[in-house]
Parts: sequence; structure tokens; C-alpha cells
Amino acid sequence: MILEIFIIIVVSLLASCLTFFSGFGLGTILTPAFLIFFPVEVAIALTAIVHFSSNLLKLALLWRSASWSIVLRFGLPALVAAFWGAQILFSLEKFPPILTYQFWGREMIIMPIKLTIAILMIIFVILESIPRFKNLSLPPKFLSLGGMLSGFLGGLSGHQGALRSMFLLKCNLSKEQFLATGVVIACIVDFSRLSVYSQNLFQTNILEYWLVLTTAIFSAFIGVFIGSRFLTKVTLQTIQAIVALLLISIAILLGSGLI
Repeated sequence: MILEIFIIIVVSLLASCLTFFSGFGLGTILTPAFLIFFPVEVAIALTAIVHFSSNLLKLALLWRSASWSIVLRFGLPALVAAFWGAQILFSLEKFPPILTYQFWGREMIIMPIKLTIAILMIIFVILESIPRFKNLSLPPKFLSLGGMLSGFLGGLSGHQGALRSMFLLKCNLSKEQFLATGVVIACIVDFSRLSVYSQNLFQTNILEYWLVLTTAIFSAFIGVFIGSRFLTKVTLQTIQAIVALLLISIAILLGSGLI
């Protein structure tokens, strides 16, 4: 249990700090960390709670800078789409294993839910590595479409930051407005997917994991405060490169059944 808590502390703190700038990664990084120790349904439930708690703290720090007109145009479609993305996520959880194999004397299992998330992670990292896509931005008239796509992927796999950024970049927002608006939208998506994940919370004795959960939330809060201190000192490009490296590593481990 001590090793579990130590790993959760480190992962929660670093992930929360990094996602303060990049807009994605906390759920993506935390879920595999929880999956090392817990069943899939428990890992998803714990991650969702920590992610939402972290975003609420960011919201308290940044909400004054948010562009609420953009939040409405982007966030409302994201709210609906995230619900359906989360529904599909739990449908994938019921599918049988795709493949089992032996690795260093251990049986590894490739599950559809893990493979789907891993493939999405790799796709987004590759797209982010292409300069043309990285600099791509769409006119504000596509904000509702962006909300649907970003929300759906947020509910399905936790990936929403890259698409959200692509649709928000041409909205003439300052750096603070960009981050604040993204945080508000992320909270909306979290609220929507938690409405689906809650069915898992009721079916699982979540109180059994109270120590791990509170430790992860506290560590994520510390990461938020660290991120806020360096908000004006770190470029988005630097953080995106770090997160991309983390994502591709985690995706390989997740998709191969090693975690």
C-alpha cells in the first residue's frame, strides 16, 4: 500500500501540474497508474473524481478570465457529446479480451477498452507532431462542432485538450483567457462524464479506497498551485512536448497490455 500511495502521489502531482498548461493528460496519465493496482471500473471511477476535483480548483483560480460566450458555444455541445462518449466507454469495458500472451512469465491481456484509449493517444501524439496540424486553427463558426468532437473524446478516453485548442486558437483569447476558458469547458465535460461514471461509483465500494483517493486529490491540488506559480514562465510549446513524450510511452504500455 505504501508503494501504491507513493506512485499515486508522484503521478498525480506531475500530471496535474503539466495539464495546467497543456489542457490534457491528467486522466490519461492517472488512469494507467490506477490500473496498475485496481480493477478497470475502480480505476476509471477514481480518476474521474481526481480529475474533476483538480479542474474545480483550477476553475476557482481562473474563472474570472474565462470567455463565457465561447464557453456556451463550445461547452454545451461538449456536455451532450461527453455523455455519449462515456456510455460507449463502458460498453467497451464489457467486451472480452482481444489477445492474451506471455511476457517474462506473466500473462498479459489486451482489452478492447485499453487498446481503444491507447490508439487514440497515439493518433493525437502523431498529429501534434505534424507542424501543419499543430498550427491548425479553425474559425469560430465551427465552435459547436469542436465542442461535440472534443466532448465525445473527453467522455470516451479523456482526450479533449488537443481538439479544444485547435478550435479555440482563433478566438482572439489572451493566454489567461485561453487557459481559463479551457478549464471551464473541461469542468463541463467532467460533470457530464461523471453522470455516467456515477453508476460505477454506486456499484463499487469506493470508500474502501478513500486513502488513495484523498492522497491523489491532495497531490493534484499541489500540482495546480505549482502550475499557477509558473504560468507566466513556461511556454505552451515546452509543456506540449513533455506531455507528448509521456503520452506515447503510456500508450505503448497500455495498448500492449503491460499496464
